[in-house]
Amino acid sequence: MAARPPASAPRSAAPVTRALAGAPPRTPDNPISLARIETILARGASAFGLLFALQSLQVVNGQLDAMRPAWSIAFLVVFFGGLVWTCVAGVIRRGVVPAHATVALVFVLALATWPFAIVPETLSTIPQPFLYQELTVATTCAAMAFRLWIAVIYTVAVPLGLGFLEVAVRHGVITPLDSFLQVLYSIILGGSVLMIVTVLRQAALGVDWAQGTALTRYSHAVRQHATEVERVQVDAIVHDSVLTTLLSAARTADPAARKLAATMAANAMGHLAAAEQGTDDDASVPLRAVAKRIVDAASALSAPFVLETRDLGARTVPVATAEAIYSAAVQAMMNSLQHAGTSAETITRTLVISGHGDEGVAIDVVDDGVGFDQRRIPTERLGLRVSIKERVAQAGGLVTIESAPGEGTAVRIRWPAPSDAAAPEAPILPGDLDAAPTERPDRERGDR
Repeated sequence: MAARPPASAPRSAAPVTRALAGAPPRTPDNPISLARIETILARGASAFGLLFALQSLQVVNGQLDAMRPAWSIAFLVVFFGGLVWTCVAGVIRRGVVPAHATVALVFVLALATWPFAIVPETLSTIPQPFLYQELTVATTCAAMAFRLWIAVIYTVAVPLGLGFLEVAVRHGVITPLDSFLQVLYSIILGGSVLMIVTVLRQAALGVDWAQGTALTRYSHAVRQHATEVERVQVDAIVHDSVLTTLLSAARTADPAARKLAATMAANAMGHLAAAEQGTDDDASVPLRAVAKRIVDAASALSAPFVLETRDLGARTVPVATAEAIYSAAVQAMMNSLQHAGTSAETITRTLVISGHGDEGVAIDVVDDGVGFDQRRIPTERLGLRVSIKERVAQAGGLVTIESAPGEGTAVRIRWPAPSDAAAPEAPILPGDLDAAPTERPDRERGDR
């Protein structure tokens, strides 16, 4: 006896995906999974078998006088007891295969011993062996318990064996044609049940496989996304904290520059420590606190910024968003200090933090310095692309940069990103600043 093996559809993708999302693992809700189909088939087959067998009790009772009592009692107790076992196993979903296999094998044993259990004097009075009444029940149990090829052999061989024994034992009472027609009917009925069971199992197995494949691909995409987010974060930290600090320290030529380098070094240590500790992505902070951090950072820089905050209200932003817009704003101000020009008296720098939409935030960092051509910035530069644009984009925001040689620069940070994926009109433009822009061809274009 060989039980049908369980399906091997991938099932590990769901716990992995939920683990990446920070939720406890659980199996996805699949209404037509193989496990559910097996449960439905087990309960349906057991109920059908028991009811069909009970329906034949009248025929069995009419033939008890033609059978030896010991055989009849043993068959009825074991066969009907096995059917009750299948019903219980279907309800509790345990021992389904052994229960159905027992019924199928008991019927084969009864078939093999049936010729010896008949009272010879009654052969001519029996219209048809009652085993035909239980044959469909036995083939149904075989379809539930055995591998497909074993179930096919059982469905064909057992009815043929019963027909052969009937013709051999009741020779002269029943013709081979009558027995063949009864056997053919039993094979067709048992084959139909086997076909239904097989089709349902294959369909459910295909659904399980497709779902497992989809979840595996999704978990792979989640991992790739997490890797990309981490790469952007690492690139931003390296550019904002480490690389910028080293470059500034190497270019120090006066006390103000050395003071700026020291401040940047302290900020770098803070960024690295914060990156190591991580943040609680589900928490939120008041927008006023974020604005205060940005204003404090601007106040500590070597060149003054015209500071303005408005319409902040009681808004809050997620911690990850707060870190993203804070770092992007500070990087934009650092870029202005490093690349807008060297003369603080002739350059006006402005920082505006305001409410954006119903719950968003808008940050504008504007100067009337030398400006630059964005098309000429190499792709390997990290300042604008990673430290500002990608960092805010990962948090669900949008950054637009307005600049041209000799016309100043405006970095506009919006969170959340506008629905049309374009930055709304901002209240401040580079040309609106009091100081007129001047071209400084001697200024080396750096990493913005």
